[in-house]
Amino acid sequence: MFSTPFKAEKGACQSCYYHGQGLLHTMQWTTAMTQRKRLPIGIQTFREIRENHHYYVDKTGMIGQLVDAGKHYFLSRPRRFGKSLLLDTLKELFEGNEPLFQGLAIHGHWDWAEPFPVLRFSFGRKNYRESQALGESLHQQLTQMERDFGFQAEFDDAGSRFADLLEKIKVKTGKPVVVLVDEYDKPILDALEYPEVAKANRDFLRGFYATIKDFDSHIRFSFLTGVSKFSKVSLFSGLNNLEDITLIPGYSSLCGYTDADIDSVFAPELPRLDRDEIRDWYNGYHWLGEGVYNPFDILQLFRNHSFKSYWFETGTPTFLVEQLLKRQVPTLKLDNLLSSSDMLSSFDVGDISTEALLFQTGYLTIKQEENLGGQFFYTLGYPNREVYQSLNNSLLAALVQNKSQQVLHASQLYRLLSANDIAGLKPLFHSFFASIPHQWYTNNHIQDYEGYYASVFYSYFASLGLDVTLEDTSNLGRIDMTLKFNGQVYIFEFKVVELVPEGKALQQIKDKAYADKYRALNQPIYLIGVEFSKTDRNIVGFDWEVA
Repeated sequence: MFSTPFKAEKGACQSCYYHGQGLLHTMQWTTAMTQRKRLPIGIQTFREIRENHHYYVDKTGMIGQLVDAGKHYFLSRPRRFGKSLLLDTLKELFEGNEPLFQGLAIHGHWDWAEPFPVLRFSFGRKNYRESQALGESLHQQLTQMERDFGFQAEFDDAGSRFADLLEKIKVKTGKPVVVLVDEYDKPILDALEYPEVAKANRDFLRGFYATIKDFDSHIRFSFLTGVSKFSKVSLFSGLNNLEDITLIPGYSSLCGYTDADIDSVFAPELPRLDRDEIRDWYNGYHWLGEGVYNPFDILQLFRNHSFKSYWFETGTPTFLVEQLLKRQVPTLKLDNLLSSSDMLSSFDVGDISTEALLFQTGYLTIKQEENLGGQFFYTLGYPNREVYQSLNNSLLAALVQNKSQQVLHASQLYRLLSANDIAGLKPLFHSFFASIPHQWYTNNHIQDYEGYYASVFYSYFASLGLDVTLEDTSNLGRIDMTLKFNGQVYIFEFKVVELVPEGKALQQIKDKAYADKYRALNQPIYLIGVEFSKTDRNIVGFDWEVA
C-alpha cells in the first residue's frame, strides 16, 4: 500500500545510507545509540538538543537532499510533529555552526566555510483572533531582525520592511538570505471562527509572502511550514514557485519518528515497554511514504511509561467537533473517507472540506492511494488507537453534554462485555440515548437517523479503544458493526423503525448468514439486532441469540 523510500539493513542509520557512508559509520552510530540520553521534551532548539546530550533523530540526510534539489519549499504537518525543530536545524546549518553537526549524516557533505544570513519568522507566539495581532507580531519580529543586522526601519508596512531587509542584508554580507517561516498559517487558523479577521489575515499574508518570489535573486533558500495547506489561489498566488513536499514519499519521514528510529535511536528506552503496543497506540501517520509516529507521544511515553493520549490532549478540537456535528458526518464513516488530491489541497477560509480538515490537522491519515484515470484518490482513516479512541470520546462529550453520565456508561459497557452479559446491554444502550439532551435534537435537523443512532452507539465502543469493524463485507451484504472482544464475536445490525419493534435487524443478520464469515475463528458468536425509533429517539427493539 505504501512505498518505503529507504531500505537499510536492520539497525542502520537511514541518513548515513543515503549518503553512502557505509558499515563503519553504521556500527559507530549503533553503538552510540545504546547509551541512555535525555529526552528532548518540549525542546525545539537544535543547539540545546545537541549540546545537552539529548536524543536526536538524524534528519540531516534528507535536509541535504532538499537543499541540493531545490530552493523554495513548503511542508504541511499536524501540530507537534517537529516542524519548529526542523526549521531551527536549517537555521544552524545555513549559519555554518559546524560543531553542532559533528557525527550527523550531513557533516561531511556541507561547505562550512560559507555561512549564509538567516531570517526566521514564527507566528506561534500570539493568538490572532484580534485584527491588529498579526501586524503587531510581524512588526515586532522585523524590528528585532533590523536590530540584529544593524539597520533602521525606513518603511511603515511589513512587506516593504521585509523587502528592504533582504536587499540590505545581501549588500552588507554579499550573500543571499535564507528565509524560514514557522507556523505560516496560524494567523488564519486562530481566526477561523471569526471569518472577517481570518480573511484579512490571509490577504495580509498573501502580500507578505509574495515578497519571497519578488526578491528571489536575494534569497538562497526558503522553507515554510504549517499545519494546513491553503490553496495556492487563496494564499500563495503570489508565491507559486514553492515546491510542496507534503505528499512526496521520499520526505514523508522528514518530521516524525519511524519504526527504525524507535528501534535504534531510542533502543535504551524500550525494555520496559511492549513494542507492539507502542505501534498500536502511536504509529500510523502516512504521507504516501514511510509511516511515522508523533514525536510528542513517544517522548511522553518514554518519560511516563504509561500509554495515554498525550498528543490529543494537548489540543482542543472544539472547532473540529463542532464542524463534524454541524455537517452531520457519521462517525462510522470517519475511518473510511474517500478524498482526492484536489480536495486535500482546497483548504480556505469558509471553504474547508471535512476530509481536508481532518487530514491536515492529523486526525485522519492516508490509508491507501489509487490512480484512477490520472487523478489520485486517497482513502483516509484513523492513524492509530490514540486518535480513534480520543476523537470518538470528544464527539460523545459534545452529544451527551454530561461527562459524568458518559464516563458511567462507558465503564458499564466495558464491564458488561467483560462478563458477556448480553441481556444487560439493552438497558445500558437505552441509557446512551436517554442521556442526550432534548434541545440537542431541536437544534440539529438530522437527515440520516440510522447513521446518527449508529454513530452514537459506535462511539461508545470506539471511546474504549475496542476492536470494532464497520461495514465488513460478506458474500451477501455489509455487516453494520462487528466487535471482537474477550474471545467472543458480536455482530450488530441497526434499523430505524416506527414505534413498534419489528425484529428486522436480527432477522437480516440470520437471513444473510453474516456469522459464517467468523466461524473459522472457533469463538462464540452473538447476533444482536438493535432497532431505533426516531419518534421516541431511543431504542425500541433489542433482540439477540447465539449463532
